[in-house]
Amino acid sequence: MQIPVLKRLPILAAALILFPAGGHSADGGGWEPLFNGRDLSGWTAVHDVTFEAGDGCLRLVKGMGWLRSERQFRDFVLEFEWRGLDGRYDSGVFFRAGAEGKPWPTDGWQVNLRHDMAGGLVKGYTTIAPAQTPSVAPNEWCRFRLEVKGTRAVLRVNDELAWDYDQLDADIGYLGIQAENHAFEFRNLRLRAW
Repeated sequence: MQIPVLKRLPILAAALILFPAGGHSADGGGWEPLFNGRDLSGWTAVHDVTFEAGDGCLRLVKGMGWLRSERQFRDFVLEFEWRGLDGRYDSGVFFRAGAEGKPWPTDGWQVNLRHDMAGGLVKGYTTIAPAQTPSVAPNEWCRFRLEVKGTRAVLRVNDELAWDYDQLDADIGYLGIQAENHAFEFRNLRLRAW
């Protein structure tokens, strides 16, 4: 299967029209915070995981499982910042994921946050689009913007296009943060649903 990663200027221009950079709609509105900076309202811990809130950060402390949104989402733009807190950090952000599976969704889509594969697109346990971005040092904040509409997903890392994939096979599902016994912090999680 060929992975449609944008590299040519005409295709890139089309991506910018469909998914404009900058994180704001034309009217500047429509964003909702996914994390209030104080507690885990709106989130559900799945399996044996420990997440905490404090100082404006959502902290993954330990465990094997995931923290999932209470709501499901179809088409959206998700922006967030993350940092791994140890040298061989490993996590991920699920989208359009189902609730089935242990410790993680069986066939969920995931943006990888592993130290040597950060930014890669994963389906279940299979890498679909490898990471196209430089590795991120432990304790360094990194900004992701994930845009999902129909069968298409686009990831930008620190405002640079990482990949553009147009064969998603799930219409709706949960957002979630994967726990693989590595400490992480997340902040500025916000979403605009279409």
